[in-house]
Amino acid sequence: MKSLLEMRGITKVFPGVKALDNVDLQIKEGEIHALVGENGAGKSTLMKVLSGVYPKGTYDGEIHYDGKLAEFAGISDSEELGIIIIHQELALVPLLSIAENLFIGNECATKGVINWPETFRRTEALLKKVGLSEAPATQIDRLGVGKQQLVEIAKALSKDVRLLILDEPTAALSEADSQALLDLLLELKSEGVTSIIISHKLNEVRRVADTITVIRDGTTVSTLNARTQEITEDRIVRDMVGRDMSQRYPARERRADDMLLEVSDWNVWHPEHTTRQVIDDINFHVRAGEVVGIAGLMGAGRTELAMSLFGHSYGRNIRGNVKVRGTPVSTATVPDAIASGLAYVTEDRKELGLILEDTILRNTTLANLADVSSRGVINHAEESNVAERYRKAMNIRTPSVFQKVMNLSGGNQQKVVLSKWLFAQPEVLILDEPTRGIDVGAKYEIYGIINELSAQGKGVVMISSEMPELLGMSDRIYVMNEGRFVGELTADEASQERIMSLIVTD
Repeated sequence: MKSLLEMRGITKVFPGVKALDNVDLQIKEGEIHALVGENGAGKSTLMKVLSGVYPKGTYDGEIHYDGKLAEFAGISDSEELGIIIIHQELALVPLLSIAENLFIGNECATKGVINWPETFRRTEALLKKVGLSEAPATQIDRLGVGKQQLVEIAKALSKDVRLLILDEPTAALSEADSQALLDLLLELKSEGVTSIIISHKLNEVRRVADTITVIRDGTTVSTLNARTQEITEDRIVRDMVGRDMSQRYPARERRADDMLLEVSDWNVWHPEHTTRQVIDDINFHVRAGEVVGIAGLMGAGRTELAMSLFGHSYGRNIRGNVKVRGTPVSTATVPDAIASGLAYVTEDRKELGLILEDTILRNTTLANLADVSSRGVINHAEESNVAERYRKAMNIRTPSVFQKVMNLSGGNQQKVVLSKWLFAQPEVLILDEPTRGIDVGAKYEIYGIINELSAQGKGVVMISSEMPELLGMSDRIYVMNEGRFVGELTADEASQERIMSLIVTD
């Protein structure tokens, strides 16, 4: 296969940080090329250089595309050559239709008048190609995340894509949606489309990639031929983190002390469909020092349970009882829940967990301003001290706590969310998909934090779609299906087969 793209000596510097340091990347025509590395390694930055998000003049080095020197002043320049990037945050307009989203800025029009029959005809053909049967007039916000991701790919195909770049395309998808998207990439490959996929899911990388390039700390570490070499996940991880990781989950002395959290007869109804019960008579408990997992398929009600407990943030007509250390408490509002000793790390850190436009400092103290204030006035020196203390303790990779959170990698953003809730000094920490979209090195650090909390006598409730993660970290696992708990397993009893058996036989 001939070379389609060569990036030579790419160096990109932000104030105080060298994000890319003399990076080389070669992409062959018609291949699926995986780009892997820890959060903050420079993967997304490199792709933004390639696509023109960071235009020529803002970086050093050269891009050669199809044998010619390419200098992009913006995204439109790269798109003209068939280079299309799909970012982790989907660029769809929720209140517009599928057809409008596919051709926004690229309308089927004559003299400024849109040809709607042609737009709908082309939309139907593109949707069929990516495996969607929805009508072109369907509003985007009525689609699940998996289908929205396929709409993004259809949008790329409408622009005659030659090189498709996908940044963490399966991070928020279910197992079934992830497999459908990977199958589509293989189908596009058979039709001659070249793809670059950035992913932390190494099993997916090994399934579809022809070539794997590993980036660490802004430099190219290795390029592996997945078709001629036997490449293990351990080999990729070693290159990513710069060391062997014989244990994916840090060792912890399992303990379960006094009863900490008791939830009984918990019932929740849907906030809009008032006759639909979402959580049905849930009972569970957490002991001090215990990590309790909640397993279940997408839509089982795990997030709804967590949010309804934490300040009734989801649902209506919520009924049930909550005790912390044997004392009945109210969790009817978020301040009530925090005062009762609960904290909730949401699965959607960017939308619900952080103020992206604000600094690490502000985000860290947000849930416990009382401890950095006197008579309602914030002590800025104390606030800075607190933020700096957590920056060091959590190993947040940034030169300053005055850095905006939006400029951090996903793993470092997650550490800021954890810092915020740890500063609130909770008794029980509910973690909803705590390692979603972050690399194996950052995952290991977060597992270490969970173990430290356990050692301090805190209780941890861990919701995860990654069964190996639940099995590796939990003392007990509750299995959830259709809003009910259908089983409880100890660490010794639990296995992926036992969990799935409880779900499918319910």
